[in-house]
Amino acid sequence: MLSRLPIEYTERPIRLSDAEALARMFNEDSRRLYGVDQHDAVHLETEWRTPGFDLGRDTRAVFAPSGEPAGYAEVWDIDPPHVRLWSWGCVLPRERGRGIGSALLAWQEERGRTALDKAPAGSRVSLRQTVSSLDEPAGRLFESCGYAAIRHNYQMRIELDSPVPPPVWPGGITVRAFDPARDLAPLVKMVRAAFRDHWGYVESPLESDLAVWRHIVTEERDFDASLWFLAVHEGQIVGVALCSAKETEDPDLGFVNTLGVVREWRRKGIGISLLHHAFAELGRRGKRRVGLGVDGSSLTGAVRLYERAGMQIARRRILYEKELRPGADLTTQKLEEP
Repeated sequence: MLSRLPIEYTERPIRLSDAEALARMFNEDSRRLYGVDQHDAVHLETEWRTPGFDLGRDTRAVFAPSGEPAGYAEVWDIDPPHVRLWSWGCVLPRERGRGIGSALLAWQEERGRTALDKAPAGSRVSLRQTVSSLDEPAGRLFESCGYAAIRHNYQMRIELDSPVPPPVWPGGITVRAFDPARDLAPLVKMVRAAFRDHWGYVESPLESDLAVWRHIVTEERDFDASLWFLAVHEGQIVGVALCSAKETEDPDLGFVNTLGVVREWRRKGIGISLLHHAFAELGRRGKRRVGLGVDGSSLTGAVRLYERAGMQIARRRILYEKELRPGADLTTQKLEEP
């Protein structure tokens, strides 16, 4: 039960049938911040069907007297070791100031604390959420509820208004498209290896990761295997650029959802070559710009790589964290010495 709600408001876990109404609410908020509709009911339903995510356990929505949603929150805690929990929430702009955001944050923390008994003994457990840098009232709310701003994330973009440099592949490297029938497990293992060097990474069981990636490949409406580019050396995947050509907010925007290179193949030009390859293909498909997300203080220097590729920061988000239990931090905090 959510506390501190206005007496005439109700709350409950969401249902898949709420997707249309919640997408409208989320889009009203994204229009306030960015002037665009970022959300789509079909994508929401697909995300909520991710293996391990439980609508009854992991979501709460607040409804106004009219029956329309006024606020929403979710917590992602689907895999061991249950030490780094992610959350997200939204309050309808005209419903702000009624205590709905505070009530939803309190529920997220309560839900997050159920992970304490599942996390390894002595480990640090934290709850994280990102907030647009444009949403100063939300940031103040987080800080008043005990969260600390610990990191910045960027969305970077490039306008495809000039020719893209051709990729320059190191000797022995070839690039090809993803084949769902043979590449899923090798791809997941490669991405896990590449992202071990990314700040905040914590490894989940391989089977859990495979289930989530299989869900993306088989259930995402706009999944396109021909836009998942693999850099291969002697049959082994050593780098990836996993892209999509459809973004709800902008039909002219392509997106690089995942870019990674395994440690032993970094600084050989594979990352920027994958970007150039992706830019060129997305441009051939009619995209006028390409975006991606990145940790603003990337341990691997990703921001510098993207700047060299001609990308610029378009949006900023602030990462807030609340420690639920002190202890040994199991997440990646710095690069290991080779």
